[in-house]
Amino acid sequence: MISLVIHGCSGRMGHILTELAQKDARFTIAAGVDAAPVASLPYPIYSSLDKVTEPFDCVIDFSTAAAIPALLTSCAQRKKPVVLCTTGLSPDTLDQVRQTATQVPVFFSANMSLGVNLLIELCQKAASILAPAGFDIEINERHHNQKLDAPSGTALSIGQDLIDTLGTSYYMSTNRYERREARDPHEIGITAMRGGTIVGEHTVLFAGHDELFEIKHTALSREIFGNGALNAAAFLVTQQPGLYSMKELLG
Repeated sequence: MISLVIHGCSGRMGHILTELAQKDARFTIAAGVDAAPVASLPYPIYSSLDKVTEPFDCVIDFSTAAAIPALLTSCAQRKKPVVLCTTGLSPDTLDQVRQTATQVPVFFSANMSLGVNLLIELCQKAASILAPAGFDIEINERHHNQKLDAPSGTALSIGQDLIDTLGTSYYMSTNRYERREARDPHEIGITAMRGGTIVGEHTVLFAGHDELFEIKHTALSREIFGNGALNAAAFLVTQQPGLYSMKELLG
């Protein structure tokens, strides 16, 4: 049985992950970490990973970008694998993610949904065919009104994977409001919408002459992200130090 520490346990995803792990025979929860602990969770909660005294096998993180540097430092010191599910990380923190992965297994994905990661693969295939045929590419994402980062980490990841497919002449554009000019054929436009309780929706539009082609993923609950994180943890505890993503789980 895999013993977990849930980093960010007091948040919405922390509670969902707790419920899912309790129902999954592969896991037990050793402890939680959160700056604002809640008494209703059925395990001890600490203010930092450094203070956790219970033995554990893996950390699953659903916290905030500001909490990630200290978490990575502690995981490296304690030689524990970590599943990072927090998005909106700064370039410096992403560098730390890569450095930490030279010491312990790190699983990092902009989105823990199997469907979203399949969407990315399908979009790369579509782009390789449609972009040379003159199709423009637009990405739209919609999330709830409490999401802090915009565009979403998933939208940016989709855009970067398309650039990796099409070449560096393509680039992402997240703000057209200050420009008054025709669209650059190599531009990948990204728009973000925030409102209500939208769990998450990503649409990639390929717009050609007199035809449109869309690939879309809609998350109907946050459980899909929790299940993805648990599957990542089960995979990660058997791995050597390195940086892993959903591509490994997709095979």
